Amino acid sequence: MASAQSSGGGTELGQFLRARRTQTRPDQVGLTVGPGLRRTPGLRREELATLAGMSIDYYVRMERGKETRPSPAVLDALARALHLDDAEHQHLRELAARAARYAPEPPPPPSRTVRPHLKLVLEALRPSPAYIISRSMDLLAWNPGGLALYAGLADWPATQRNLARYFFLHPTARTLFPDWDELVRGCVARLRSLAGTAPDAPDLTHLVGELLLKSPDFAKLWERYDVVGRKRIQKTFHHPQVGVLTLSGQSMHLEGTPGQRLGVYTAEPGTPDHDAMLLLDAIALEPAGHRDMKPEQQPHSRP
Repeated sequence: MASAQSSGGGTELGQFLRARRTQTRPDQVGLTVGPGLRRTPGLRREELATLAGMSIDYYVRMERGKETRPSPAVLDALARALHLDDAEHQHLRELAARAARYAPEPPPPPSRTVRPHLKLVLEALRPSPAYIISRSMDLLAWNPGGLALYAGLADWPATQRNLARYFFLHPTARTLFPDWDELVRGCVARLRSLAGTAPDAPDLTHLVGELLLKSPDFAKLWERYDVVGRKRIQKTFHHPQVGVLTLSGQSMHLEGTPGQRLGVYTAEPGTPDHDAMLLLDAIALEPAGHRDMKPEQQPHSRP
């Protein structure tokens, strides 16, 4: 199982290269595989070194975290050899840059404070579900629908409300999202990308460490070291209170904040999805005793 901590800047660089190497098949890069069983999944070290035009000893040092100052030309050659896409190539550059300036002291966690005017924005977006999350996906602020959309999340203490934790550890998450497998792959890729350039940041190491211990699914995806996740514009929710609704989602960085992002979901007015969204906003404000009522029992339920 992978550790949430790293021992140096070169460690993350080596882990990323090894993950990409072992997940790249020889036929994907034009190599012919002879008969017999290969013990190594993906490419062998010497095969990648040859494809990238470098010595095997130099590449092994990189993968073991002992070579922390590869040149841009070396990084570009590895990216071409591994057929990295633009996002993965950029991540490789960022890991190398961090390895060259590695400092053992972890940075302080970013502030969790949400500015008052941003809370007003959340209220103004109603009935569209909206929320603000930290860089490590902690839920920092929300409007009624923004919290209620993730069924059962309100049952957790406010300090424990984190979307990654919810996806992997809350029993409702797998039934709420029909595309749960794809959703969590994107979630882990996002955390992997962030942790790769800030592996010692406490807000990330605490979350990743918890999920590695508690979720075998998370641990398996974490080992893959994917840093690019597919994002869908539309997301379907099988909500236990308002039924099935498909909403269009948008996430955006909030300027002047320590990595905070605004997430908002919308639906076309007059559609059943919009009616369900209105209902979700309404029941989120009702006393707890009314929240367990079925949609058809609600006074404003759609026909």
